[in-house]
Amino acid sequence: VLRNSLEVGGEYMFRMRGEAHIWSPDAVATLQHAVRQGSWQTFKDYSAQIDSETARAQSIRGLFKIRLAEETGRKKVALDEVMSAADIVKRFSTGAMSFGSISREAHTTLARAMNAIGGKSNTGEGGEEADRYLPLPDGGKNPERSAIKQVASGRFGVTAEYLVNSDVMQIKVAQGAKPGEGGQLPGHKVDATIAKVRHSTPG
Repeated sequence: VLRNSLEVGGEYMFRMRGEAHIWSPDAVATLQHAVRQGSWQTFKDYSAQIDSETARAQSIRGLFKIRLAEETGRKKVALDEVMSAADIVKRFSTGAMSFGSISREAHTTLARAMNAIGGKSNTGEGGEEADRYLPLPDGGKNPERSAIKQVASGRFGVTAEYLVNSDVMQIKVAQGAKPGEGGQLPGHKVDATIAKVRHSTPG
């Protein structure tokens, strides 16, 4: 879909009297156009939309302003007193997004990226394929393994083997995004692979 040929369409649309969100229909459409066109300029347009939180005040972070040491009369902190970038990224972790709600490619890419920098990816409540979390033949950790294994009320994909292959076990007691409702994966997304991982029925 090219920007000038059709209306945006899709599932993410503005709703009358709806709440404003950073992940807006415009942002979604701009990112899709950037990827489909391979356009660096369109991606920069997308980045500008996402990074304009200070103008829209849609998050706590967007309400803060960075004040440089020179502006406040304070001394700069010496670099040798600050954690290295390599150590800082080890504290990073991804959000919990289930395999099934996002594709295998997206789920494994998050895991590979976090493992490469020493951070932690989170399986979400949908489990993880065994070939991703079992050790490699040489005994090393699988690069596609998620360090954080989540256990939710449905216990999708949860087995003893799954849990012992975690660095962190996260027990979810509520669905923050949909309080009182719980996560619901549309039946058409539960194919044979997803059902096998979740120990459930396709469809």
